[in-house]
Amino acid sequence: MKKMASASIAILSVSALFLALGTHSLQPVTGPIKVKAQDKALDSDSEEQAPLLSQIDTSSKIQPGAKIAVVSKSKKGQFWSLVQKGMEQAVSDVNEAYNFEKDDKITMTFEGSSDETDVESQVNTLDAVIAENPDVVCVSAGDSESCQAQLESARENGIPVVTFDSDVSSEDLVSAYCGTDNQKLGDIAAKRMAHYLSNHGTVAVFSPQEKTLSSKSRVEAFQESIADYPGIEVVQVIYSDQVDDMEAAIKGVLEIYPKLDGIFCTNGDISDLCLSLVQDAGRDSIIFIGTDATSAQQDAIRDGAEVGTLSQKPYEIGYQTILAALQTTTEDSFSSKQTTLFDPAWIDTTALDDPYYADYIYE
Repeated sequence: MKKMASASIAILSVSALFLALGTHSLQPVTGPIKVKAQDKALDSDSEEQAPLLSQIDTSSKIQPGAKIAVVSKSKKGQFWSLVQKGMEQAVSDVNEAYNFEKDDKITMTFEGSSDETDVESQVNTLDAVIAENPDVVCVSAGDSESCQAQLESARENGIPVVTFDSDVSSEDLVSAYCGTDNQKLGDIAAKRMAHYLSNHGTVAVFSPQEKTLSSKSRVEAFQESIADYPGIEVVQVIYSDQVDDMEAAIKGVLEIYPKLDGIFCTNGDISDLCLSLVQDAGRDSIIFIGTDATSAQQDAIRDGAEVGTLSQKPYEIGYQTILAALQTTTEDSFSSKQTTLFDPAWIDTTALDDPYYADYIYE
């Protein structure tokens, strides 16, 4: 039976754990690897900083042979591919640093549906991986409420849970969370939209499932911030789990509002879909703001079909999630839920080829 974490976390060093992001700082997740990283916040005046540096701190006694089970919202798409790569690299780095070999090696499984909205499949996968009794479970929840029974089962069996990208409602069942600052993402999107619309016009918002906390936070933050511009009206907010066919719903909005001025989409899949429909409809005058710097959106930004996108750091999210997971196997584990948030970055034509933003560009 695995021992539940209760001891206070050890603070490694301010320089290693706190990341200066303009007006926002990450809350640290301590782990066996000290990670020094810098993000460039929107309109930051800070000088260009060094890329990610990792230093191995083997004084943290993680559990040899720990098995980490990752259940992602999806395995499909550039975002999730980069999350997985970050996780795999973290596992490799830790094994090398600790000279773990054979049975002592940290191992990880990565499972997920091909469809982020397939919550039932995710729940079934969680049941299966918990039954295998891993040392840690990492989950990105497609529905913040649907995993309650599974997370309770994990706790009963002494299996710590780390969430990433999309959190769950029951914070007491989770040791740590790593993801994007979704409220900041929605806020920046609203301010950018207001700028490009000169504070006047009609806007539609398209988002993945409402039951996903990351999506809901982005939409709510966008609505709250756009309310500061009385000349802008949000005429439609559509979540994919509220309609039978998201493509048909987007087409319907374009037909109902022939003079629609702006569109904001809150993740890569919805952005790519909506972008193609807007282009097919010949609605080039729409101010389009997406989320995630996918290949399709990079092309659209270069071509002028999209003014910009709010992008994330999926590789870093994956990497830090594994560090948090391994920290739960130490004697100095988390006494309360720890949260690590990464700032989104505004990616437009000026940022696409800037090496500073390389971690935000999906390939």
